[in-house]
Amino acid sequence: MNTRTQLAAFIASVVLAAHVGIAAAQSTTASAPAKTVVLVHGAFADGSSWNKVIPLLQKAGLKVVAVQNPLDSLAGDVAFTQRAIDDAEGPVVLVGHSWGGAVITEAGTNDKVHSLVYVAAFAPDNGQSALDTVKGYPKSLGQSTFVKDAAGYVKVSDEGVAKYFAADLPREEQVLVAATQGALNSRALNEPVKNAAWHTVPSFAVIAGNDAIINPQQERDQAKRMHAVSVEVPSSHVAMLSYPRQVADLIIQAAK
Repeated sequence: MNTRTQLAAFIASVVLAAHVGIAAAQSTTASAPAKTVVLVHGAFADGSSWNKVIPLLQKAGLKVVAVQNPLDSLAGDVAFTQRAIDDAEGPVVLVGHSWGGAVITEAGTNDKVHSLVYVAAFAPDNGQSALDTVKGYPKSLGQSTFVKDAAGYVKVSDEGVAKYFAADLPREEQVLVAATQGALNSRALNEPVKNAAWHTVPSFAVIAGNDAIINPQQERDQAKRMHAVSVEVPSSHVAMLSYPRQVADLIIQAAK
């Protein structure tokens, strides 16, 4: 073998090793234990809705980021969430409550996502919007307390928060939930998911057995469709506030 041939063989071996190294790194990113949990709030909430869960996750050694999504559109919320994933350290557990489930379904295709956790959440399939997922289920009692403004943004009335949305919380906490809720652009509910991450990413689900916003049977059916590891708690729609320990435990399990 002459010098030129030896040099060509050496270069080829270096290139091959680099490709193998990159592929190995990509394959182990999602399989390695997660380091960061990215929490995505629902439609009538903000990042503070995770305040009871965050300390439990931090105590378990996980970094935590609670996003503050604009609630203007599915695409906008996905973009905000994707930035949080990109900025996070290591593999990520992506957690969504309620409307946040639609967001993590699309954002979860990011290569850094280790697993998905749905908390009393929508879990659309490819081509489905959040509203599409409720078809075939009885209308929830809480929907009657939704209030839409002239611009098409929706909130829950104070009465609806107390009676349906967060019915199992103490009154002083219900008042806080009502005061800190965000308003969702109703058009977002009709935006379809393009690539549902749960088809390829391990999924987990917290089912809220007394949910008056999303039908509990819908949550059970979604978990079954996703082959998700699931737990059910007898909570209202805000399971992360009424059963934070159980929610945190499932997230910690999803990080392994």
